[in-house]
Amino acid sequence: MLQLHGIDVEDHHGLIADKTQPLGNGPLIWFEVDDFDALVERAHEMGVEILLDKHCNPPDRNGGPNHWEIWMKDPEGYKVVAVSPDGTADGEWKP
Repeated sequence: MLQLHGIDVEDHHGLIADKTQPLGNGPLIWFEVDDFDALVERAHEMGVEILLDKHCNPPDRNGGPNHWEIWMKDPEGYKVVAVSPDGTADGEWKP
């Protein structure tokens, strides 16, 4: 999934784009993975720059995708978001 957000729009997660950065300014690259917790562990082990560590979307778990997310930066400065499949934050989903 590719999301394009307005540079001055905060939505529920705050501003996404950083006007002072030449790269990674706005685009978010999202990957849905079945092994989300393993990915989070590997990201920490590798020293990946974590922007938002593991969290539920939506934060109040009321509607929305009800999945886990982790927001990171790639070596070029672009934001990359890994997510668990929709409906997995309640712990009942099975692949």
